[in-house]
Amino acid sequence: MRIDDIVKLFDAITKLLNVLIWPGVILFILIRFGQDLREFFSSLGELSLKGAGFEVSLKRKQAEVVAALSAAAASKPDGDKTPESVAKEAMIAADVVAEVVTPRAIRRARRSTVLWVDDNPHKNSYERQALEALGVSFVLAKSTDEALKKISKQRFDAIISDMGRPPDSQAGYTLLDQLRSSGDQTPFIIYAGSRDPEHVAESRRRGAIGCTNNPNELFEMVLSALARPA
Repeated sequence: MRIDDIVKLFDAITKLLNVLIWPGVILFILIRFGQDLREFFSSLGELSLKGAGFEVSLKRKQAEVVAALSAAAASKPDGDKTPESVAKEAMIAADVVAEVVTPRAIRRARRSTVLWVDDNPHKNSYERQALEALGVSFVLAKSTDEALKKISKQRFDAIISDMGRPPDSQAGYTLLDQLRSSGDQTPFIIYAGSRDPEHVAESRRRGAIGCTNNPNELFEMVLSALARPA
């Protein structure tokens, strides 16, 4: 990728963050320049000097997160997904990121470790990339038993869980119920195949922050959980 192409690409991403470019460009950037985009961002400096201390460059972080969340939305197995719907999700991601990715949120994220429980962790790689771009560290577990063992040895700032893990179709609730019954109040989010109101209500009744199948909502929930007092 030539230097002038990189400059044009970064300019396009900057405009995306201000929600000023047409939706088709988002898809073009993600599909055509995905690998180059990651390499370009990784080569940029992460810190800028402001006053007496260092502050993370917001534009760089925001662009990385928007790209990852957009890729997460595009990768979901949605039968009626269209380029227009994916582009709309990308625009929503840009709005969400511009609102919640602040210097304070990044400072908190860099000190946080999240346990992600899912028997198919590869399906959530883009969602993790979005949070890792802010400095969040992840520990993965593929079963309820493995998760409980890790929880017994380490403190986590939040826990994300899917719902069904063979042979337990409600493994997310099983893990949540065991934690709450033992007095463990670690913020808990269910990331599964539903965001129906009745499922959201049930997850909250059991002590979770909520449940969702939307990458943008998950991102907001995790940052909100990390912002809570320890």
